[in-house]
Amino acid sequence: MPTKSDPKHTYDYPRPALTVDVAIVTRENRPRVLLIQRKKAPFAGGWALPGGFVEKNEKLADAARRELMEETGVAVADLEQLYTAGDPGRDPRGWTVSVVYLARIEAGAVKPVAADDASAVGWFALDELPALAFDHAMLLGRVRARLVDRGA
Repeated sequence: MPTKSDPKHTYDYPRPALTVDVAIVTRENRPRVLLIQRKKAPFAGGWALPGGFVEKNEKLADAARRELMEETGVAVADLEQLYTAGDPGRDPRGWTVSVVYLARIEAGAVKPVAADDASAVGWFALDELPALAFDHAMLLGRVRARLVDRGA
């Protein structure tokens, strides 16, 4: 059993589940974001950013790319870590902390296809979004603010 002087000592604090979410936004006059329609509860049938749980020993950016590929078939090279969401009530399944990534692409550069946990995919104007699952409306507010800051 590890002791407090042992460098592998694990402190007895509650730990949230770790997730990633990815906002893929087009470069055009009226930017659009790629959303998935969730296949499973919670929020089955609701629209959300592509994302999911980080696997053991997985790098965060790798998890974001994996989830994006699994749910939409889209591969991106450049991801910017944008925000960390950690409100204890953000996921009805339990406490999760999500690291949110942003990628900008040219309109028409990718052809997403619903797969894995997604029953559908769609492009939505950032200024005309459907009702969103979890706290993704707030997350996309952060995305819009970043784009405004950059004059994009």
